[in-house]
Amino acid sequence: MDRSALAARIDHTVLGPTTTVAGVRDTLDEALAYGMNACIPPCYTKEATEYAPSVTIMTVIGFPHGQNVTEIKREEAVQAWEDGADELDMVINVGRLKAGDIDAVRGDMEEVVAAVPIPVKAIIEAPLLTDEEKHRAAEAAVEADIAYLKTATGFAECGATVEDVELLADYLPVKASGGIRTWADAEAMLDAGADRIGASAGVEIMDDFAAST
Repeated sequence: MDRSALAARIDHTVLGPTTTVAGVRDTLDEALAYGMNACIPPCYTKEATEYAPSVTIMTVIGFPHGQNVTEIKREEAVQAWEDGADELDMVINVGRLKAGDIDAVRGDMEEVVAAVPIPVKAIIEAPLLTDEEKHRAAEAAVEADIAYLKTATGFAECGATVEDVELLADYLPVKASGGIRTWADAEAMLDAGADRIGASAGVEIMDDFAAST
């Protein structure tokens, strides 16, 4: 893999609770410089797409816990698309999943997918799930026409694992996210079957990669 191919698979991320528009611009500047994508808070989507129109920009829906009602998630998605987002990362309703209400989980995803003409990733928050729950979430995502499965928000105690990526990759393309800070971390996820890497350490990953080649 060369530098540009790796960069295109990294979603350089800034989603912390204290994120400012200046912080978003810094992230976009880094994405532009390295050729990465960018994942930003929804409140800055319009400003971000105007500031860096050549960057593939994604934002989050129902973040970080997925507990918004479906109607709110749908409206969030439409607003993000109208503001110029290229992709959406939506948190599933983990509580509904753990309670066995798979119809609600699937319906949540279906409504968001149907509302916008851009790819939707389902964040399943794998660190909080059993393997059986991961399988159920992945099956529901396939049925809902989700484009990618994303391992985690990065706000749980743990993040992406090789085992979770391998499990989810049997269903859909995977975005590995949460705790990926070095090229070694990213390489392990890519080798396990991840298609994309979500990380606030995009620059560090790219610099590590350059130093290793």
